Amino acid sequence: MSERGALRARLDLLAREVAKFGAVGAVGLLVNIAVFNLLRHTTDLQVVRASVLATFVAILCNYVGFRYWTYRDRDKTGRTRELTLFLLFSAAGAVIENGVLYLATYGFDWNSPVQSNVFKILGIGIATLFRFWSYRTWVFKALPAEPSPAEEAAHPAERFLEQRRPTETVEPDPVRN
Repeated sequence: MSERGALRARLDLLAREVAKFGAVGAVGLLVNIAVFNLLRHTTDLQVVRASVLATFVAILCNYVGFRYWTYRDRDKTGRTRELTLFLLFSAAGAVIENGVLYLATYGFDWNSPVQSNVFKILGIGIATLFRFWSYRTWVFKALPAEPSPAEEAAHPAERFLEQRRPTETVEPDPVRN
């Protein structure tokens, strides 16, 4: 495959990943905004507290979508590590998201229902960029690429040696020792 073809294939994969991430994120956005407004209008919780709760409900929803749809082809061996990192980066994203809302609400006194929703969505947008980068880089790690048939055929001697190394053992010569 030419360099141009390889680049096009990588960009196509990235575009599909971004689209799937966006679809899961859109569902998470709907969950987040719905829970936020439900809490805001049916409880006495302060704006930012309602937002934090809504964010964590959406994070749980998103994990299921990311693991079982967006990144279903990624490494599944370290689930504890994966979930720990997911929660860590999600919490950092929640700080970004709710920091924007906090600044607007308490820093500028912009706390009408419309203003709260605008700044909630702005915070989600900023946090989404961070989450996309961190999830694909650290949480849902790509499996090592399989060599193409052309790459395997180009280096038959190296492939032969790689296959032989793990089984070879060198025994000490009892006569020399």
